[in-house]
Amino acid sequence: MATKIRLQRFGKKGKPFFHVVVADSRAPRDGKFIERLGSYNPNTNPATIELNFDKTLDWVNKGAQPTDTCRAILSYKGILYKKHLEGGVKKGALTQEQAEAKFAEWLSAKESRIEGKKENLVKSKEEVKKAALAAEAKKNADRAAALAIKNAPVEEVVEEAPVEDAVGAEETPAAETTEGNEENA
Repeated sequence: MATKIRLQRFGKKGKPFFHVVVADSRAPRDGKFIERLGSYNPNTNPATIELNFDKTLDWVNKGAQPTDTCRAILSYKGILYKKHLEGGVKKGALTQEQAEAKFAEWLSAKESRIEGKKENLVKSKEEVKKAALAAEAKKNADRAAALAIKNAPVEEVVEEAPVEDAVGAEETPAAETTEGNEENA
């Protein structure tokens, strides 16, 4: 019987949630399965993956073939790397202690990358929140200033022209009209 490690879909429309299962390759996607290995929730950031490491490694060693998505999940959790190291131990390229040390080093590096991503997500959320608060404060200040201008008493300011300019402007047309009248007469 050909077995596959694959995802079994649960959850509502638009919010998928998956169980990682071992199933006969001929069984329907959400149908009969042999054993449940864990769960995968892609709705969170980073995605939540819970797997029984030993059971999954045992099934991979027995020859269960993971689907493409499950292969990525198993690789992410280190199951395929552990299988690779065990193959090296069987061939004599590594000792068991060396394989365990390499795997522990890989796990610590992986966990630090995941923690770094979580910290960056938290920082970016805080920065977005601060920017939104600053924009809201600016908008409120602008709104308050506009309201203050609207409610302020209106004062009419009439600018008077200098007296000299007004007199000079009036005399010039009058002088021209008198000269024009003398010539016509």
